[in-house]
Amino acid sequence: MKIPKDRVRFNVGGRVFETTSTTLANAGRNSFFGALFNENWTLKQPNNDSFSHCEFFIDRNPDCFSVLLDLLRTGDLNIPPNIPERQLYREASFYGLLDHVRSAKWGQFDGNRLRHSRSVTGQAPGDGTAIRAGPDGGCCVAHGSVVHVYDWIMEEYPPLNLDYQRVNDVGWVDGESIIISACEKLGRGDGGMGLFSKSTGELRYKFQVCHENQVKSFTAGALSTSSDYKIFSSCKGRSNEYGIGVWDQVTGKQIDFFYESPGWSLGDADKLQWLNGSNCLLVATLFPRKDNCYISMLDFRDKRMVWSWSDFGAPITVDEKRVRDAIAMEDNNAICVVNEYEDLGFMDLRMNGGSVRWSSRSRMMKGKLSDEPCYPKLALHEGQLFSSMDDCISVFCGPDWVLTSRLRQSYGGSICDFSIGGDRLFALHSEENVFDVWETPPPPIS
Repeated sequence: MKIPKDRVRFNVGGRVFETTSTTLANAGRNSFFGALFNENWTLKQPNNDSFSHCEFFIDRNPDCFSVLLDLLRTGDLNIPPNIPERQLYREASFYGLLDHVRSAKWGQFDGNRLRHSRSVTGQAPGDGTAIRAGPDGGCCVAHGSVVHVYDWIMEEYPPLNLDYQRVNDVGWVDGESIIISACEKLGRGDGGMGLFSKSTGELRYKFQVCHENQVKSFTAGALSTSSDYKIFSSCKGRSNEYGIGVWDQVTGKQIDFFYESPGWSLGDADKLQWLNGSNCLLVATLFPRKDNCYISMLDFRDKRMVWSWSDFGAPITVDEKRVRDAIAMEDNNAICVVNEYEDLGFMDLRMNGGSVRWSSRSRMMKGKLSDEPCYPKLALHEGQLFSSMDDCISVFCGPDWVLTSRLRQSYGGSICDFSIGGDRLFALHSEENVFDVWETPPPPIS
């Protein structure tokens, strides 16, 4: 019987495997196997009968190769108990199949189908500042003056230690680099913001603020990035460097600065959010950092505040509606805010300085906060709205943002921050410095 021309034979660590080019094509063009074939997934060498009997020798682990080959055949990932997951992931990285393994382990993100995957214990209790999901399914956690970085299998890289300068915020520039904002250390001129390698901790850029052609020491706060490689940070200096700085993430050079106007607050911002559609930056300075709340939309093209809202001068009777977090919803022309009782409120971006329309249908908690409260946070992801309160995260969907599910994993105390990215949700608990990993189960095998 003639051997089919698309049959391919591998000798992996002494064991022989046979498969087809059709199966190997599932690995994708950028994989190890893609390099063996031309654009039509035909072996680059002459594909005659004698060549069909040839073997490609690969000096790697045959047990892991068997699992990965079965993944390409069926789309299902079955890891035998004798194979450590770490070893399989290392082999998958060699063959360029990590994305295939990830997609087989968990499915496309859906807040209403999330399941708790694991809890990761931090190095010391309490003092967690922020958690940020990475694009590849990993995350970084700010803890005092240290940032802990994890890959997607939750193995930690060497931590980044900022020499007792408290970290205010962290963010991902890409899959390999993170930015860190920190408090200025008086008398030393340290602080500000830097870009680091996630794997080695190497400082690649230290971002500087120039005022009147002089480099100034400053405290960097909330961070955001844009699709055109800009980095934004709230800034506070000892001269007049209060506002929002802008840097080029490729060169590390400052390219703009939006100075805060009298009676407004930008340098103390708790949250920045870049909006691609409108080319504007949401800046929110919230209670209790300030006695009043300030939310604005900045257009850097003509240095103009194009939308703003504040509760300054509001009557005492609305104190229970103090805004704790805010997020812009471009598709709805709205800004969503949340108070300490997890009431959601909405403001129309088409009306400058309008009032908040509060909705109590979403309320998850009634009564007083604990002695050490964790104020609620908001996130918007693929048409779903998320809000944290105490030790749970609520999910809202639909045009009226109806509560559809709750995520709760009580170990570690209240949730002080959470983040979504890489098809995962990460929730950082305040008391025990534990963070939870939530994933959507993979779709059933048809």
